[in-house]
Amino acid sequence: MLRVALPNKGTLAEPAATMMREAGYRQRSDSRDLSMVDEENGIEFFYLRPKDIATYVGSGDLHLGVTGHDLMEESGSQVHDVLKLGFGASKFRFAAPESQDWKLEDLDGKTIATSYPRLVRSHLSGKRIGAKIIKLDGAVEISVQLGLADAIADVVSSGRTLRQHGLKVIGDPIAESQATLIEREPRPDRVDSDEIKHAKLIFIERLRGVVYARQYLMLDYDCPKSVLEEAKKITPGLQAPTIAPLADNDWVAVRSMVRKQCANSVMDQLAVLGARAILTSEIRSCRAVDGRFA
Repeated sequence: MLRVALPNKGTLAEPAATMMREAGYRQRSDSRDLSMVDEENGIEFFYLRPKDIATYVGSGDLHLGVTGHDLMEESGSQVHDVLKLGFGASKFRFAAPESQDWKLEDLDGKTIATSYPRLVRSHLSGKRIGAKIIKLDGAVEISVQLGLADAIADVVSSGRTLRQHGLKVIGDPIAESQATLIEREPRPDRVDSDEIKHAKLIFIERLRGVVYARQYLMLDYDCPKSVLEEAKKITPGLQAPTIAPLADNDWVAVRSMVRKQCANSVMDQLAVLGARAILTSEIRSCRAVDGRFA
């Protein structure tokens, strides 16, 4: 049976569970449950601390896991990312008191508080900056106010929490992150059975289908045959648009996938071209979006 780790709490937990449901997998009904078996799909889910997931997957105890890319890097475990899942986006940055005009070089010789010491050391080493690193498991922002550190390195989204504590970001992001599907690095002494390989493939492609579906809309419209070639250039689809005849021989029905962010612009162009009955609909999931397993 395929064994998959999911975040048990935090900002990644609910979006991860939602994605699993959209991919057709059962999820726990009680947030206190630490595991759950989906017999129909042959998968056992384990709900773990996001920081621990890479460790469990890297050790070989679990086959796949969902965690933040930054947490994967920080763990130092023998894992690699399989698929970026499109949620939980964040940036990892330095921040220091806003009362001073800081540059990255000013961190040399200072004390930095962070929950990600491995990432911070690696980044500063590449910049030839020496600093004392203090590891904290939470509430990093308050460390400067309490005099424990001169600056911090932490995940930043809106920056509101930093401003509340009189801090501002310094320099470019150390790293950018989002929720990621990970698996252990292959080793000669850790070879999956054919059954597990097949189960992994199906699981990965189901999630890939959800990721793509969230990026696209299905676009349908009626198009005069006289402008069909121009319309096809506007809506080429992933492979090619679907063209179907209508009762009026001078018109055809066209169906094509379009990116959500471009949908309204595409609809405007089609309307100017003379297309009619232009509408979009949500896609729940899809398969073989780029020639992979269907």
